Order: sequence, then structure tokens, then C-alpha cells
Amino acid sequence: MSFAPYVRILGRGPGRSRSLTQEEAREAMALILSGEAAPEAVGALLMLMRFRGETAGEVAGFVEAARATLAPWPGAAPALDWPSYAAGRTRGLPWFLLSARLVAQAGAPVLLHGWNSHQKAAASVRAALPAAGIAEAGSMEEASEVIARDGIAYLPLEAFAPRLLELLRLRDVLGLRSAVNTVLRVLNPARAPAAVQGVFHPPYRDLQADACDLLGQPAMTVLKGGGGEFERHPSKEIALFGTRGGTRWEASAPALEEETRRLADEAPDPSDLARLWRGESEDDFARAIVLGTAELALETCGFAPGLAQELWANRHAARAA
Repeated sequence: MSFAPYVRILGRGPGRSRSLTQEEAREAMALILSGEAAPEAVGALLMLMRFRGETAGEVAGFVEAARATLAPWPGAAPALDWPSYAAGRTRGLPWFLLSARLVAQAGAPVLLHGWNSHQKAAASVRAALPAAGIAEAGSMEEASEVIARDGIAYLPLEAFAPRLLELLRLRDVLGLRSAVNTVLRVLNPARAPAAVQGVFHPPYRDLQADACDLLGQPAMTVLKGGGGEFERHPSKEIALFGTRGGTRWEASAPALEEETRRLADEAPDPSDLARLWRGESEDDFARAIVLGTAELALETCGFAPGLAQELWANRHAARAA
């Protein structure tokens, strides 16, 4: 199949161009991932989509094609998919890693996966994994084994979808993000029944929720979070979007704290994650980030409200057990 028709659909000019249908997007991404599309044409397609604004159908079609290239997930699927693909220029420590660990402590296995660009060294998600007590896996098979052992694992994008990483890194060439950033947040490579997603720009909340609706994602929550991650600000009311029971859903969560503080107000030190978890830090604001984020993730997994506080209080006993 020729790739040119898909570029032509998007770029024929005012009054003649249109967005791709979900099926067309699936076909186009299949050609891209197979290597049959010229690099110039791929860049043209992605930038035309950027100019027009990607649609839920286009994102869903891209996701379907990307999933078809992935190896089957070995063993039982995790309960929660937690993507981390934010650039994070404006964020501090990735407190959400401790939130994900609390979800795993509740008995809901978590797959974290991602690739982050333009991050400050001290705010690096991968560099913070040891302090958060989360192991990094080198393959899907290893991630499945780590999750079976620890209840949680981090899987780098290059370890399971190197071609998608190549497409993501076209940002360095084109100078702009593309629909690939959205696709990776929605990808859910292990087909977990629940997913959480963060965005930096508010319009993407509806876009990702609509794409998950088209894909039949049973439960998903997306919010505008710290640096674009799924991490709630405890001093703000949070608008929530996503799916429940495989259909579109919206809600809100009230502010948890009166203190106003930016998430990156202080120079971050990854060891602060470990100190907070061990109880050596009395940072109430950081704890509110962790518990507030965990509460939303737990609700997405179907747990009753209020569990995050109980899990936090019993985290050391659970570790010892």
C-alpha cells in the first residue's frame, strides 16, 4: 500500500482536507511501523495532524496498529497501567512513584512504563526509581516477573517498543510534539483493565478519554498533573476525565490542602522519596501529593474511598510481611 493517500487526506487544503478515520489511522501507522513509509512522508503526516489537531479516532487507530506490533504480555495482565511520558521541565520530584507503590501494596499490580525527555537530572523518573523502591525491567518478560515478585515494575519504552521510541524522538528533528506522545499514554501495552494518564495541556484530557472510549478501555482516569504526569496537586480542585465500565466518564476531586505550593518550589533530591516513605520526613505537602494521587488511582482500580490513608499508615508492616 502507498502511504501518500494518508498524507493527501490531511493536506489537500481548505475545504478539501479532513482528519483520518480510525481505520485509516490504523493503516497509516501500520505502514509507518513496518518501515514502508518514507521518513519525509512520516514527518509530513505527523505535522499535518499537529496543525489540524489530532482526533480521538486517529489516536485510537494509531494505538491499535502499535499494539499489533507488540509481543503478547507474558502471564496475567497487571491491574493498572501507569504511563510516564512527560517532559517534566517544570516539575520537581516524581512523588507519583510512591503513589504507584501504594496501589501495588493494595494488591493491584502496577506496570509503569515510559520515556522522558528534557527533564532536570534531579527530577528524572528513572533516576528516582531506586529511592522509590521500584525495580526497572529490561523486557516484557522481566517486567512480568518483577511484578509477580514486587507487585510493581518500571518498563522503559525502548525495552518493548524501540520503533515507537524512534517516532517519539522525531520531536528532536521536527521541533514539536506529535500524536505519538498521546498514543504512548493510551497504549497500555499489557492491556490492564484500569489505567491512569496525565496531561500538561488540558484539551488532551478529553482527547485521551475519548480515545480510550473508542478502544473499549474499561476504566481510565486522566488529569492535568504535575509536569504532565498522573500526579495531582493537593491544593487545587481537580477535573477528572476518563472511562468507567467502558463508557465516557467525568468527575472532580476537591482540594485536599490549604497550603499553596508549586510542585517544583524546592531543589529536588531523589533521596527525599525514600525519606518520606521511611517516615524520616515530615513534609505534609509531599505526603498529600502521594496520598491524593494514590486515592485517584485506587478508585480507578475499583477500590473504595479512603484506602490510601490506611495503606500509608500500614506501609512498613506490609513491607515486612
